[in-house]
Amino acid sequence: MHFEEHIALRAHTWFRTGGAARFFCEPQCDADFQAALAFAQQHALDLLVLGAGANVLISDDGFDGLVIKPAACAMQVVLDKADTAHGLVQADAGVSIDTLIEACLDQQLTGLEDFSGIPGTIGGALFINVHYFERFIGERLVRARVLERATGQIQTVDRAWFAFGYDTSALHSRAHIVLDATFELDRANAAATAFARGRRAEIVRHRQRRYPTEGTCGSFFRNFLPEEVAFTVQGRTILSVAYYLDKLGVKGDLAVGGAVVSHQHANMLVNTGTATSADIVKLARTLQEMVRDRFGITPRPECQLLGFRADALLA
Repeated sequence: MHFEEHIALRAHTWFRTGGAARFFCEPQCDADFQAALAFAQQHALDLLVLGAGANVLISDDGFDGLVIKPAACAMQVVLDKADTAHGLVQADAGVSIDTLIEACLDQQLTGLEDFSGIPGTIGGALFINVHYFERFIGERLVRARVLERATGQIQTVDRAWFAFGYDTSALHSRAHIVLDATFELDRANAAATAFARGRRAEIVRHRQRRYPTEGTCGSFFRNFLPEEVAFTVQGRTILSVAYYLDKLGVKGDLAVGGAVVSHQHANMLVNTGTATSADIVKLARTLQEMVRDRFGITPRPECQLLGFRADALLA
């Protein structure tokens, strides 16, 4: 197991910002993960597990610990002759979402197309319970193998163990690391598979036209929960945070340093090439303050902030 020192994390996140990791490794098997835990314990290091870096903002000070970036990327499809309706696919934590979807369609297995075009890995997707409109990836999970940070023990857990919710899972306690996951998908005939491929292509096309694809984490703020919104608009409770951000009229204009609100989507902040993480978090806080002052509600981040003070954003 090879451990590198002082690795710039900006190269490993979609925002392309952030300082360096004191130590960095890319485990490819169970033994590598366990060696990484042992190394962290030996040197009293904090741990950060980093997937594709698509939903994270790392401070300009970097991370004074060990960054683990899973590099295991094996997949296995299991088709049970007794079950003609479903198939199982097991994927390592480092497999990208798009790679998994394509491999499943090659085996005429459908059900994950909703997540087409979403950057990220399987480990990261389960951490956040990645979603597209009303669909959540946790709905397709059967089981996973996780590594307990405190002991280095590996255990197999089921879907219920994850306690999935909107933008959350049991992994947020940071007590475990996902090694691999098994999903149950639908078997499809040639026509249904072709339809799924077409739907996948349309979702990707839609995302590329509607959202920025570089220098961003995707949606910075999560949607509101029903109990967080106390008023209605034309008789409806609007939970979409983008609705309120759009009303500010700042798309493409509001900027801090090299960070700007995307002209395509008000809930996406973009590094134009010179932004620091401090620029981005200051821009996000400005948006929070504007929504709070106008509507009396405060957007909460979906993006994971690492290395910042607790008061960097409004609580």
